[in-house]
Amino acid sequence: MKREEEAERKAPDPVRALERYGDMVYRIALLHMKNQSDAEDVFQDVFLRLVRYAETIEGEEHLKHWLIRVTVNCCKKQFASSYRRRTVPMDREDRAELSYEMPLGEGSVWETVGRLPESYRDVIHLFYYEQYSVREIGEILELTEGAVKTRLSRARDMLREQLEGER
Repeated sequence: MKREEEAERKAPDPVRALERYGDMVYRIALLHMKNQSDAEDVFQDVFLRLVRYAETIEGEEHLKHWLIRVTVNCCKKQFASSYRRRTVPMDREDRAELSYEMPLGEGSVWETVGRLPESYRDVIHLFYYEQYSVREIGEILELTEGAVKTRLSRARDMLREQLEGER
């Protein structure tokens, strides 16, 4: 029993965390940043922070919550940076990149979720893409269960309106 508790409290291995949660962190970053290069910057920043602060993390569940919270915070930090405020986005054709990912064209559900306001986008992503319960989302985002349910309901309504309007 003591070994299990010690193993649970041991600082996480960043390489193992990268293998296990890397896709989740990248999806969250891509959802917020809306382009691959910025999402990759956030991804790298999150795992560098994990290396730096690994000793403060207590257990596997805390690690997952920590990674989500840090990813969201890094995205917010990117948007607030003075460099980003002084840049002008390029046209879509100019920034097209070679990608081996599934194409997510205009009007896809992923694109529509990405256009939601951040507070709604986060709960939709955590609920549907990461399979968290309402209670867990509340803990991660520091909201009450009622607030999470309200945001999910409003986000679903917004998605329905936007997707029906595209038909």
